[in-house]
Amino acid sequence: MSSPPPLTPLAAAVLHVPAPERALQIACGDGEGALFLAREFPAARVRGIDADPDLVHAASGRIGLDPEGRVAFKLGGPRKIPYPEDHFDLVALVDARSAVGEVARVLRPGGHLVLAATCGAAAGSGPGAWIFAHRLGAKGFETVVAERAGAGSFTVARLRSERDS
Repeated sequence: MSSPPPLTPLAAAVLHVPAPERALQIACGDGEGALFLAREFPAARVRGIDADPDLVHAASGRIGLDPEGRVAFKLGGPRKIPYPEDHFDLVALVDARSAVGEVARVLRPGGHLVLAATCGAAAGSGPGAWIFAHRLGAKGFETVVAERAGAGSFTVARLRSERDS
């Protein structure tokens, strides 16, 4: 079994994000990133979704005693996020991509999106990166910061609200 990816880019990214009430990690794997978010934001309710039922089960087993239900994992994919509109203040992806429209749907206006890559560029490279950045902008995201961190990098984007118009 391989070791979990380093969380350096995610840790660096959250320094640029206000404390959320609700956070979601998409493609959460065994839950390491979501559990990090729960430690970093102790007042937040943190959710993780993954398309692999075995990983969701493994992540759920890592929660331990959580009588308030502050951290939870469920089956879900990046193209169909199983939560209602405007539900989260923060959505994080580590070494993963999601449908931009789905992220915009579940993120509250003014909320933040964190894209982190443990190796290389968080938004990818070449034409694919340009297309992804164009889609983010078209859905109302504006980049707050994009930097290298460790062997990887991160991008923090904010979903504009009507007040920003």
